[in-house]
Amino acid sequence: MSTDPSADLSQRVATMSESATLAVSAKAKELRAAGEDVIGFGAGEPDFPTPQHIVEAAQAACADPALHRYSPAGGMPELKQAVVDAAAAHTGLQAEPAQVTIANGGKHALYNVFQALLDPGDAVLIPAPYWTSYPEQVALAGGEPIAVPTTLEQGYRVTVEQLEAARTPHTKAIVFTSPNNPTGAVHRPEEIAAIGRWAADAGLWVIADEIYEHLVYGDVAFASLPVVAPEAAPRTVVVNGVAKTFAMTGWRVGWTIAPTALAKAMSTMQSHATSNVANVSQKAALAALTGPMDEVARMRETYDRRRFLAQERLDAIDGVTCPLPEGAFYLYPSVEGLLGRSIGGRTVRTSAELCEALLETAKVAMVPGEAFGAPGHVRVSYALDEHQMLTGLDRVAQALA
Repeated sequence: MSTDPSADLSQRVATMSESATLAVSAKAKELRAAGEDVIGFGAGEPDFPTPQHIVEAAQAACADPALHRYSPAGGMPELKQAVVDAAAAHTGLQAEPAQVTIANGGKHALYNVFQALLDPGDAVLIPAPYWTSYPEQVALAGGEPIAVPTTLEQGYRVTVEQLEAARTPHTKAIVFTSPNNPTGAVHRPEEIAAIGRWAADAGLWVIADEIYEHLVYGDVAFASLPVVAPEAAPRTVVVNGVAKTFAMTGWRVGWTIAPTALAKAMSTMQSHATSNVANVSQKAALAALTGPMDEVARMRETYDRRRFLAQERLDAIDGVTCPLPEGAFYLYPSVEGLLGRSIGGRTVRTSAELCEALLETAKVAMVPGEAFGAPGHVRVSYALDEHQMLTGLDRVAQALA
């Protein structure tokens, strides 16, 4: 019998990788705690405080004895209604409260979907670059994640032809994200409609992650897949939350809008897994969805300015090609032109090695493209203080000069 406790871990857990984005953020915080002047571009987390009216709603909720008890596992009725109303107002999606399941953040909402939908061997198409947790969650549910690579030349926007080429008799679903993390790419409404029609014709489920719906810039418009492709709506799950839009990452409130039978199944599953999301957080989310959007507009304007500043700095570095993102708050430059160079006395051959070298020499933390299924790139968040951002990018430029 082994004396190593790790030998007794289940196979589904033993084969999982740690979240690369959280790992980079944790490493940066660890170095700062040790006295290092590290600038972190890793976390997908707004640097703004949660708007005051939301905080005040939470403070009031703390003092309400009625909220010191359990609430419905699938979410407070008033918050479900607010989710439905917000979706109708902002995206045109028409739904009913019975279709909504409130979860502990967008990540938990996605976990619920994959656990409720997938059986062993079910394949899920995931356009790459992708958010690092998608394939891990699919695999944890017994499914098979299938990456569908996109390129900088095509604007990182997957096509119907690529999806069809990757489809097999085992394909059950597709994950669709626009605006995209990590690239900041935004699909055009007509492209989204075509993907939705294709999915409907193929009898596939669509998991539409709309967490960045309010963070689009310039003349680019957000479009919700079940709205522009209504034929796909009966098999579409919309995933969203308050984290990115309202600077509420730590409050942990996300949700799904799904066909009623699936929503009921997820609520039942959640009743055995977590019970309700913390009532105080739900009341805070309610205030976010029903309150003014002024602070959201101000944050978006700030991100818009930062994306130009950061893109210009990165694209000016020899060996780096950095497109201007259209949504979210990330840049995803190609660093293939840097591979093979000596940085800090070591030759870097991969984007992962490049990020290690930059952390050591420039004290700058970035996430390598390996985490997103697209080596040869790095993800750079511009959701951090502007002075810190520019200082960090200057350090990168100096280290690579």
